Amino acid sequence: MKKFFSTSSDYALTMLRIGAGAAMLPFGLAKIGMIGQGTTAMTVEMFAGMGVPAVITYLVIIAETVGAVALILGLCTRFCAASLALIMAVAIYFMFGSGYFAGYVTPLLFLIMFLPLIRNGAGGCS
Repeated sequence: MKKFFSTSSDYALTMLRIGAGAAMLPFGLAKIGMIGQGTTAMTVEMFAGMGVPAVITYLVIIAETVGAVALILGLCTRFCAASLALIMAVAIYFMFGSGYFAGYVTPLLFLIMFLPLIRNGAGGCS
């Protein structure tokens, strides 16, 4: 448990954590309608069309908004990064048939960004 809460003082991890959180936040905000044309109801409907229950959709929205802010601030970094990595792995699965550029490249890049944060923690300034 001590390893889970410890972190390196490496500032490269800090930059990765802040960058990953800042890049993920607009995706969460778009799902709740704070930016873009969507709404939470539209997000729930879209996910339901893929067979995802509403409760899971709300957990995804929370992870992509609150989790992204927590990453930026360096709070619960391993937990938030692991939650977001799981979401990105599922997104890759759902988007794989759409092709590389139109589908799974963005969740793949996010997944790759979250893995070092899960392994090494938040870095300095957390």
